[in-house]
Amino acid sequence: MPKINIPVSVLNLAPIREGQGALEAIDAMVDLAQATEKMGYIRYWIAEHHNTPTLVSSATSILIKHTLEHTEHIRVGSGGIMLPNHSPLVVAEQFGTMATIYPNRVDLGLGRAPGTDMKTASALRRSQNDSSVYTFPDDVKALLTYFGSKELQGYVKAHPGVDTNIPIYILGSSTDSAYLAAKLGLPYAFASHFAPRYMEEAISIYYNQFKPSEYLDAPYMMVCLNVIAAESDEEAEFESTTMQQFFLNVVRGTQTPLSPPVENMDHIWSQPEKEMAKSMSSVILKGSKDSIRDQLTRFQEKYKVDEIMAVSYIYDPVKQKRSYQLLKEVVDGK
Repeated sequence: MPKINIPVSVLNLAPIREGQGALEAIDAMVDLAQATEKMGYIRYWIAEHHNTPTLVSSATSILIKHTLEHTEHIRVGSGGIMLPNHSPLVVAEQFGTMATIYPNRVDLGLGRAPGTDMKTASALRRSQNDSSVYTFPDDVKALLTYFGSKELQGYVKAHPGVDTNIPIYILGSSTDSAYLAAKLGLPYAFASHFAPRYMEEAISIYYNQFKPSEYLDAPYMMVCLNVIAAESDEEAEFESTTMQQFFLNVVRGTQTPLSPPVENMDHIWSQPEKEMAKSMSSVILKGSKDSIRDQLTRFQEKYKVDEIMAVSYIYDPVKQKRSYQLLKEVVDGK
């Protein structure tokens, strides 16, 4: 089989599975990182979410450190750090410390959303009258400076952090961040795994508007996709009902842990709920290896992105790891 010739990486929201608790979710996060490292995935990113009892990804930098500690060479980073919730200096110090302990293994993906509801966002803010969601471009520039050479620094410096040159990635689920990533000459990651509506437009904007910088000579476009790979199309369809229940949670605003697959989702959701949930997960690679290969080939023929980041909401950890293995075999031409 021919190679598709695209790097693949992993995004993990660190969900809690039905019947388990927070510690088991963290252990599963590390286990998946170790498994995908052995498979040859290049990076493993962990999300940031708050006030969500079904996800343990609130203290993202601590989870990144924990994952770095239990892996050997895979790059580990944030998908992403939500800058409205954090002082850039504190982020620089935390990631600078990790980069000092684990050189050339740390990525920093940055988002402009709070990663939670507005009441929780208010509790997370740096001050009660905070405009940090609007200062995102300036905060990104501050971080670029903090990680830069000694000559670039002002009076306030990140120690450790200076001269670590941690790669910064702009994350987005709309077109706004595509313009910013292009203007700053930074790599861009689009969240097609939950907000596919603006994917095509954002990719086009980024490629067309990109300006080379000291950080990047040419555009580097990453797309995060839902991936449910299995031994057959039928098995993948069955396993995908876990993902469908995950998005139904979002639609309903409920807090149900990651649930086992079911035979028939129509017994669970209404037609409007089905349409809303499926619209959030419409960009997906799903099926057997042959189906995944065909879908990914068509995707790349159309979009020509530089990296695929896969998120797989699969209840059984063994089958989840198998899904990642099948995707890696597809891109490797096996």
